[in-house]
Amino acid sequence: MDVVVGEIRSTEPMLESSRGRRRPSRSEAEAAVRTLIEWAGDDPDREGLTGTPGRVARAYEEFFAGYREDPVAVLATTFEETAAYDEMIVLRDIRLESHCEHHIVPILGKVHIGYLPAGRVVGISKLARLVEVYAKRMQIQEALTAQIADAIQTVLAPRGVGVVVEAAHHCMTTRGIRKPGVSMVTSRLLGSFRDDPTTRREFLSMIGSHQGTAYER
Repeated sequence: MDVVVGEIRSTEPMLESSRGRRRPSRSEAEAAVRTLIEWAGDDPDREGLTGTPGRVARAYEEFFAGYREDPVAVLATTFEETAAYDEMIVLRDIRLESHCEHHIVPILGKVHIGYLPAGRVVGISKLARLVEVYAKRMQIQEALTAQIADAIQTVLAPRGVGVVVEAAHHCMTTRGIRKPGVSMVTSRLLGSFRDDPTTRREFLSMIGSHQGTAYER
């Protein structure tokens, strides 16, 4: 990940993961995997597959750990002694590993974040952690992009925030819908990143965007 200096801000509430539903037990989850193996046409009791239900359940705990974490808490520790620093702060090429909510297959790519501080800054590792919390949920890229930007705006209250996500969706590449290498670009621009063309151009230049303003939403 590369760190660059600049300005921005962001805003949005966090997702609830439980929604009041009972979480199935580990044994129920493993039984569901056995059912899928049988439905696919194989024997869950053959040697190579006997341990698969347990491995899949453990993998799901890792893939979707974001449901059990609070994005606001990730950004809770901020620093106000910034020597009146008010230029753009940009963190680019944050690795993205998520899963499409439509087919539960990987979304792989990178995230670029920029903000213009208004008295408070956050450690750069916290921005990468914020991405991870939202990514470790079943997602669509548009929602993921907005969630990251809105969380920064809500917690840090900067003058502006910009988030750009570039990712390949394996629901397309592994199902033969499109050739490998096709990626999707989404953006969320808030405050001065949306309202000031100069700030927007500076941010896109710093992250090396060739997509212009992408989706300004």
